Order: sequence, then structure tokens, then C-alpha cells
Amino acid sequence: MAALAGGEIIDGYRLRGLLHNAPAGSQVYEVVETRSNRHFAMKLLLPEAAARPEERQMLFNEAEVGARLRHENVIHIVKVCKEIAHPFFVMEYFPSGSLRSKLMHKKDPAVVAADLAFIKEFARKIFKQTAVGLAYMHGNGWVHRDVKPDNILVNASGQLRIIDFAISRKVPTGFAKWFYRKSKAQGTPSYMSPEQARGKMPDPRSDIYSLGATYFELLTGRPPFRGTTQQDLLNKQVSAKPESPQSYNPDVSKDMAALILKMLAKKPEDRPQTCHDVMIAMRKIKIYNSQPIPADDDQQMG
Repeated sequence: MAALAGGEIIDGYRLRGLLHNAPAGSQVYEVVETRSNRHFAMKLLLPEAAARPEERQMLFNEAEVGARLRHENVIHIVKVCKEIAHPFFVMEYFPSGSLRSKLMHKKDPAVVAADLAFIKEFARKIFKQTAVGLAYMHGNGWVHRDVKPDNILVNASGQLRIIDFAISRKVPTGFAKWFYRKSKAQGTPSYMSPEQARGKMPDPRSDIYSLGATYFELLTGRPPFRGTTQQDLLNKQVSAKPESPQSYNPDVSKDMAALILKMLAKKPEDRPQTCHDVMIAMRKIKIYNSQPIPADDDQQMG
């Protein structure tokens, strides 16, 4: 996928450099608004993707959701343009990589050690912020539906933003619940809740399952389930019992492992019912056996 030329101006924004190639034929650039000289990020569809209605709809859905949300742990989208050859939206510029970059297998042992140390140092801060950001989304009626390390940006001080609302949905309420149609499974199979894998109605507790899978991977270096095919993986999400995170990392505390397994319960009613419940549970426990609970944890987790 060829990058656009640096210095090109699109609708008043000068492209500075490609940040990364995103799914569905899109690219994310650092841009500068020419009239204000402020930095933003721009996600745009390339021409071959812009011609496909489904990919345009996902881009515009992401823009609509992000434009409605204003929270320090959720990326904010400031502008959307549907009328030009490259449909795009502009969002706040948050210079960082995703949590996925911290989990990727790298050849340099020193880099691997630094990434593991970063996760261990900032695990509580990361866990808290993801739960807080999702609680805000849920409180405003939205289910993210694709919570995973790839969709969590984190900077060097452990501050983060939740991104990518391409398949986010409003929680059906009132009569809409009765008219909800079962849909095809959407999301990422390694993090998808059992009900999501079955195409059932979106629910914040689905995000709690995906958040549990994300916590699991951050603490162990692998997701709860692996499969030889996508369908095999979805079947495991629906019916297989996950092993304890302690099986892969003995330093994970017993209480933290129990909380993650509860988040990964097959039945939504057996999980923590809200992200606030997750945060309350985390106030009382330590994440790693080798680390104490911070003395001011009640304030940190507030």
C-alpha cells in the first residue's frame, strides 16, 4: 500500500508522515492544520477502499462514534469528510504506539526485556485507564466490540487512548431490543466474547470479556485461546475453559488471575457486570506477586 507524498495538502491539512497502515485499505498520517499549525492525525481510505461501501461505512461509523465521545482515555475525532476522493476523518494527535507493539515478538532481547518491564511497571495504570475509558463509552450507550491491544495506544508515561470504533454499536434499548436481528460475528476472534461470536445483541459485558482477554495477554504474552482456524478459535471462545494466567506467568497474583477468569466467563451474567465493578475489584488486589498494592491505590483507581 503506497503512502501519499509528504507535504501534500488535503482539505487544509498538510501530511507530515505515515504513522501506520490500518485495516480495510486505510492509512493514518500525522498532519498539520495549515491555518492553525496544530498537529492532528488523519485516517483516510485509499481509492480502492473508498469505492467499497462497507469500508466507507466503517470509516464513517468510527468517525461518528469518536466525534460524540470526549474523555481523556478515548481518542477524540474532530472532523469527518465524506465528499472527496479520499474520505477521511481527523482526530487528536496522540504520539505513541499501541499495546500490540509491546507484545510483538522481537529479535533484540534488550527490546523484549524493556517492553516486559514497561508492561509490569504500568500494568495497574493501563488496566485502570482501559476500564475507565470503556465505562465512559458504556455510560454513553456505546459498546466498543473490538477491545484488544491493537486498539489501545499508550505513551511512554503509561497514558492511553482507546481507538478504532469501526464496529462500535449503540446498545439497543426499549422497542429496539425486540427488533434486533442476529448478525454475523464481528470483531477479532482472539478477543471476541461468546455472545459476540454468535452474532447476538451487543452488550457492555461483551467488552468486559474482551478486556479480560486483553489483560490476560498483557500479563502472559499470549491470548487466552489459540486456534488452528478462525472457526476453531471462535468455537473455543464459545465453549472452551481458559487456563489460569498463572499457568503462563507464575508472578500473576492469585486474585488477579481469578478476576481475569471471571471476566472471561462464558455467560455474561457470570462476569463483572460493569467496568466499575472491575475497577472496584482491582482496588483490593495486587496484579503481580512481586509487587505490593500501592499505598494510594484507592485514589489511583478512583
